[in-house]
Amino acid sequence: MQYDYDYFIGEILKITQIDLSSYKQNQMKRRIDAFISRHDVKGYENFIAEIKKDKVLLNEFVEYITINVSEFYRNPEQWKYLTEECIPMLIDRFGKRLTVWSAACSTGDEPYSLVMALSGFMPLSQIKVYATDLSDEIIEKAKIGIYGAKSVTSVPAEYKEKYFTKNGNFYQISDEIKKCVEFRKHNLLKDPYFKNCNLIVCRNVLIYFTEEAKDETFRKFYDSLAKGGVLFIGSTEQILNYKNIGYGRKGNFFYEKPMDA
Repeated sequence: MQYDYDYFIGEILKITQIDLSSYKQNQMKRRIDAFISRHDVKGYENFIAEIKKDKVLLNEFVEYITINVSEFYRNPEQWKYLTEECIPMLIDRFGKRLTVWSAACSTGDEPYSLVMALSGFMPLSQIKVYATDLSDEIIEKAKIGIYGAKSVTSVPAEYKEKYFTKNGNFYQISDEIKKCVEFRKHNLLKDPYFKNCNLIVCRNVLIYFTEEAKDETFRKFYDSLAKGGVLFIGSTEQILNYKNIGYGRKGNFFYEKPMDA
């Protein structure tokens, strides 16, 4: 019943500060129902009681609903545009000490990819990427930096050789890349955003948001960008009303805050 689900998302908001009403209901409800069924719990009320007393189950649930699917250099042609067109333009505008934010960073694939992309233009000592996610568990995994072979498939060969250590079927990202990333917990639907960012990367996350939450987030990203800064979104996303918000297009999946904004 809808009443039961409304009660459930209200309780989850109290417990986790995650507002499930901002996610597309049909998709999210199916995921939640599958998770509850898999743990042999009957009904939303009983599940709320379980996660209140079982921190491991609560953490597993938060990790599950925050939908963490990621890989290095996902959609390589878009990273090619970022590296060949976007980063040189941003360096020309802002210098080499760029303020870069990887929002909803998942297991770290994306911010570490950003560091490697930036390393072609400046020494690692000059690179700082802020990486945020909703889940403590996912952030801890990102800090460890161990990935399966599939995750690193699209990493350029020179970077894979230089910045990864292979151990069996797994790859460990180097400490020198890790040092360039500062991880923080952050809720896109609730917490304050960074200011004066030169580049914001948030990919394949907002597709799960309602249209209202999506619009609000894109507007907050716009406010978060410095004039001349760029937002890089996922291949499954688009900003239909980008002109109304104030963005200009810099290419597919790249939106710019004009210099004269």
